Amino acid sequence: MKAEEIDRSALEDALGHHFQSRAMIDQALTHSSFAREAESQAPPGTTAAVPGDNEQLEFLGDAVLAFVVSHELFRRFPEYAEGDLSKLRAHIVSARALIRPARHLEIGKYLHLGRGEERSGGRAKNALLVNALEALIAALFLDAGLEKARLFIVNTILQPALQELQHEGSSLPVTDYKSALQELVHASSRPQPRYSLVKEQGPEHRKVFTMEVHVPAPAGGGEAFVSRSEGGTKKRAEQGAARQAWEYLQSLQASSATDDASSEAEPSTQS
Repeated sequence: MKAEEIDRSALEDALGHHFQSRAMIDQALTHSSFAREAESQAPPGTTAAVPGDNEQLEFLGDAVLAFVVSHELFRRFPEYAEGDLSKLRAHIVSARALIRPARHLEIGKYLHLGRGEERSGGRAKNALLVNALEALIAALFLDAGLEKARLFIVNTILQPALQELQHEGSSLPVTDYKSALQELVHASSRPQPRYSLVKEQGPEHRKVFTMEVHVPAPAGGGEAFVSRSEGGTKKRAEQGAARQAWEYLQSLQASSATDDASSEAEPSTQS
């Protein structure tokens, strides 16, 4: 099985580097489904001709990305505590944030995919695009050095993410809703929230977990409430339930603050 030749000059322009090693960029854009199909169709004794997939490069690219972002945040925000820097980095290198530059680069059209992955819409799958982006970072690092990789990460990933946060008026977005909920609950004089598994369903390789978070009433009186969410892991389902509870508790506090302000603004009726 041979990969079709695709003109990647536009992608290389966007990366800021034209690869000396064509094999390097080929591997970064080769999904494991393509490599497995090629291996299954290769004649005996020709394993050297089987293309490698991008999983190892993805591993390295993830590390290079984390290092560059960590160094830049450390340099740019010396006043931030370690926990704040960790939250900001987690947001910038998250799959949710990386999908935007991956789509902007149109990585999907350059991927080598197996037939099954192609038929299932693999070129538009977020996970495949983000993984390929991280693999490309590793390929850039290996073929051109750290400075080239750093410039690409700063210009294409870090700077746009920071500008977006600034536009939204937030420098530290919430990325851990369980911790955020715990802080909000503590500030509102409520006992700590309790998480429980409601159910799990589906086959072992595609489990869906339903988690609930119980937020008790405050000591001085008020309402308790429960939020529920599903996810592919217990942790993801917990985060979803915590997010709903956090947003609801914030809305309660905002409503209470508005009522207090309205009450203070009313004229006195005493004579």
